[in-house]
Amino acid sequence: NRSDTNSSPFLLTGIPGLEALHMWISIPFCFTYIMSLLGNSMVLLAVRLEKSLHEPMYYFISMLAVIDLIFSTAVVPKMLGIFWLDSREIGFEACFIQMFFIHTFTAVESGVLLAMSFDRYIAICKPLRYTTILTSSRTIQIGLLSLARGAGVMMPLMCLLTSLPYCKTRVIPHSYCEHMAVVELACADPAASDLYSLTVATLLVGTDSVFITLSYGMILRSVMRLPSPKARLKALRTCGSHISIILLFYIGGLLSMYLQMFSFGLAPHLQVLVADFYLTVPPMLNPLIYGMKMKQIQEGIFKLLGQLAGLSISQA
Repeated sequence: NRSDTNSSPFLLTGIPGLEALHMWISIPFCFTYIMSLLGNSMVLLAVRLEKSLHEPMYYFISMLAVIDLIFSTAVVPKMLGIFWLDSREIGFEACFIQMFFIHTFTAVESGVLLAMSFDRYIAICKPLRYTTILTSSRTIQIGLLSLARGAGVMMPLMCLLTSLPYCKTRVIPHSYCEHMAVVELACADPAASDLYSLTVATLLVGTDSVFITLSYGMILRSVMRLPSPKARLKALRTCGSHISIILLFYIGGLLSMYLQMFSFGLAPHLQVLVADFYLTVPPMLNPLIYGMKMKQIQEGIFKLLGQLAGLSISQA
């Protein structure tokens, strides 16, 4: 009976072949999760409380911080439960909800990165029209549109995946409900879901990356025409953090995806570790990149820390 079979929980392996080392492996993942929570929360608080950061660029950075918090929280707590408590069981519905959040917010982040490249294009190439084109309300609308696009394209995939019968082993050789690892457990032909997921991934990532490349190509051309070397350096520095995050997101995502599709002779535990680090390391690094590259974010965080320190001293 398909409904009875699909109501049974799955079992997550963690890092296959390295179960004896789970306690040690948990240390870097716990560290990255704590740093992700602290770093992204500080960015959100700084943008919320510092009025000078109430601009479209910083709203987009706030959106990335929210996405990073969702990524980390969707994956790491369950992962640590496996490593620390051997809590490997995950319900059928919970598994696909986790998968939905991971893939949806991957698509949302791609849309936000595209919006950030458009923001930098307007700011550098059409500075006089910046405030009229990118208002606060329009920025929020772009964020909501990215969310709607991500959820909209992932809902049909989830329907296709949950309709498959899973009557093979319930053991997922992974630390979370990774799409390809779960589909391999189906005892029906997953060709429709495979075709849909490949088409959506290609269209979303391909379209977004092409427009991002075009935006930064036009930005670079405009920057090179600036008469002052100081102005050119300032413009390039402003874009530096965005380009770093874009490269981290797309290169890491492609590497993780291709290693899941084609092993290239890589050991299974290394494939799983690459996928795990792709979902946990960028959320930790993104706030650090903002802090290192963007003076305004630095000042906002330092001001917030000063206020918190002053509050704690006064209470003491």
